[in-house]
Amino acid sequence: MYTKEDLIRNLKDMGLKSTDALMVHSSMKSIGAVEGGADTVVDAFMEYLKDGLFMTPTHTWAQMSSEYSTFDPATEPACVGIIPNVFRQREGVVRSLHPTHSIAAYGKTAAEYIKGEEKAMSPCPPGGCWDRLRDIDAKILLLGVTHTRNTYIHSVDEVLHIKDRLTDEPTLMHVVMPDGTVKDVSMYRHFNRTLGTGNFSEEFDKMKQAFYDLRAAKPVKFGDADCILCEAKKIFEVCEKLFSIEDNCVIDREVIPDSWWK
Repeated sequence: MYTKEDLIRNLKDMGLKSTDALMVHSSMKSIGAVEGGADTVVDAFMEYLKDGLFMTPTHTWAQMSSEYSTFDPATEPACVGIIPNVFRQREGVVRSLHPTHSIAAYGKTAAEYIKGEEKAMSPCPPGGCWDRLRDIDAKILLLGVTHTRNTYIHSVDEVLHIKDRLTDEPTLMHVVMPDGTVKDVSMYRHFNRTLGTGNFSEEFDKMKQAFYDLRAAKPVKFGDADCILCEAKKIFEVCEKLFSIEDNCVIDREVIPDSWWK
């Protein structure tokens, strides 16, 4: 059974520093047995990154709709697992006001970092929290999950204006602001017409080897979990390289030719 000390040692072994900015997508069950469960996992990250910025997605895209359209960041559960739901309720943690793709953050710069997300009109807009990961030289830890859960790639899509990623029309949503007022937000949703779904992130693993080969990502361990540690800036650069050859390659191709990057 893993202890908090074991997990902190894993973070050190990855090469992470206490001052790093880290976004974590996670699968709790992949870690194995942990003394104290998800609370201990959250403790390990918050303690180790106390001088940096620790973030998780607290997405609500699965439940938000035209019928269920009011997002209250203080109470709305995240649809992305137990670790974000434990983390978002911790003292000192702040949550952004994006109605479908919010994040929770902890650190000295957390409150400043999440500002302005209630103005977003798409899941990961240029200049938003997801895009700014590269500005702060953030790392992304895919803990027991793959690039199919790497939300940052959606941000790359939006910054590079990749076609056929959003709905034609927005959905009206409502965000409960810190002062209790409610702000109306017109939000475009993820959707790809070729696949007929908004879940096209399932295709992102096609770039996995390119990320490894170009040193944008490396395999690491956290407990029992096989993980991928990414650098946001380099993930952007690799995507930009591949998409400059064929912008819709992750949708249109079964396999992306390694000759494109080798």
